[in-house]
Amino acid sequence: MQITIDLPDELIQHFSRDGLAREILEALVIQAYQTEKITHAEVGQILELPSRWAVDAFLKQHHADFHYDKADLERDRITLQQLRAKSANSAS
Repeated sequence: MQITIDLPDELIQHFSRDGLAREILEALVIQAYQTEKITHAEVGQILELPSRWAVDAFLKQHHADFHYDKADLERDRITLQQLRAKSANSAS
């Protein structure tokens, strides 16, 4: 989708015209992520970032808080227990 917007010259003077479209896209993606309209994975897809780590770096660079709640922590804890059990079983 293409959208046309009028921006005041007073604002435009602070940006490089060559990179303005990308900067606007990134700002919208950050806003959408912070308001939980899009996921971490969608950030990467929209911005065509090559990896999860690239998405993490992008979000960190733009001071966007990672979404990580108690449910995420519990899932990670269970996964870690499963991996430890699997590792212990394969070492036996």
